[in-house]
Amino acid sequence: MIKPRTPPGILELLPREQIAFQRMLDIIRRNYERFGFLPVETPVFELSDVLLTKSGGETERQVYFVQSTGTLEKREQGLPELALHFDLTVPLARYVAEHEHALTFPFRRYQMQRVYRGERAQRGRFREFYQCDIDVIGKDTLSIRHDAEVLAVIHAVFSEMGIGEFRVQLNNRKLLRGLFESMGITDGDLQAAILREVDKLDKRGPADVRDTLTGGDFGLAADTVQRILDFVAIRSVDHEDALARLETLRNEMGEHDVFQQGVDELREVLQLVRALGVPEAAYCLNLSIARGLDYYTGTVYETQLIDHPQIGSICSGGRYENLASHYSKSKLPGVGISIGLTRLFWQLREAGLVSSIEESCVQAMVALMDETQLTDALDIARLLRIGGINTEMQMESRKIAKQFQYASRAGIRFVVLAGEDELRRGVVTVKDLIREQQYEVTREELADTLRVELEQARALSDW
Repeated sequence: MIKPRTPPGILELLPREQIAFQRMLDIIRRNYERFGFLPVETPVFELSDVLLTKSGGETERQVYFVQSTGTLEKREQGLPELALHFDLTVPLARYVAEHEHALTFPFRRYQMQRVYRGERAQRGRFREFYQCDIDVIGKDTLSIRHDAEVLAVIHAVFSEMGIGEFRVQLNNRKLLRGLFESMGITDGDLQAAILREVDKLDKRGPADVRDTLTGGDFGLAADTVQRILDFVAIRSVDHEDALARLETLRNEMGEHDVFQQGVDELREVLQLVRALGVPEAAYCLNLSIARGLDYYTGTVYETQLIDHPQIGSICSGGRYENLASHYSKSKLPGVGISIGLTRLFWQLREAGLVSSIEESCVQAMVALMDETQLTDALDIARLLRIGGINTEMQMESRKIAKQFQYASRAGIRFVVLAGEDELRRGVVTVKDLIREQQYEVTREELADTLRVELEQARALSDW
């Protein structure tokens, strides 16, 4: 007999945790749609030559290829034809390039799907995981105003999710690029490599990053590295402080076009974020935020829980210059963010921050008192479902204590009973397992009564 087991790097949940996970997905989807984003779903696998637009590197070593048994037998040398997508950005680029003439720009899409990477098996790292992305794609140009709106979406999502206070940290890659150029670091590859090291500051600390940048691979002068570290240590404490710090940097840097453009963009984003109603406590400047990926060119975001910084970024993203450069001659700038929900859910669960884990999506259960009452019990369940109550029906009669025990263990709040006496009087008995109360109500009023109870409980929990 084969031992049942899940592959390493897979998060498989029991029903109650799956309900909590699904509710988080629902919150994200609901807020994405509230801001006018349209759903997109792309195939789980892409053609290998389309997916792997850059040969070699870490990404290709983590790709899962797809091979049917028939083609495996006939396979010649070379990569398999198909590969599982490792993020949702490359599929989006292909999608926009392929359907460019059918889309309306700016194109606002959200996408919530599993992605696959051959991660080394370890706690908190997954080979199959959900990503929940939004992007706004422009044709030729895209207003910086969208960068502010994306931050407002982040705020809306995590405010409704109710996982604690959080802060969106903002930067602009043009500030860092302008700083490097002012110090004579003009090589693009070297700038990108330095940014990748800067992006590791929170994990490794300033001393380790300093040693790396002054070491053999980089060989930067100690005073140059210190200037970089001083720059990326800048943080703001409120809205006005952020604007003041940007103005100070503008004056210190002088007439450097790229740097000044970055300052102007950040100022506009900050002003619009306030106009969008995002509280000052929910955003700040953090000039160490670089985002290691090379395609970010302007605004960059990282979001952290204030009371749980060890969790790291719970949502990140930024502005890029040309999404589909490998697939189209059109210039398609964009801005977007991604929530890695599987890893976030795992971290929140480890920190004890996942709420409603005891609840079931089944709200009521109709007990079967006697086999002769099956038709009436089925009708009661039907009326509850018509009334919007998620209802389970006990299909076999057994001791009522066993049925109550089942409902309690399954997390079902209401048990509905109708014995001979209740049926004769046209009522049912409702047992509320949470409030430990019991009452009678007519069959016609049952669904409305339970719906009011559930809405009151929801209002109290929100309050």
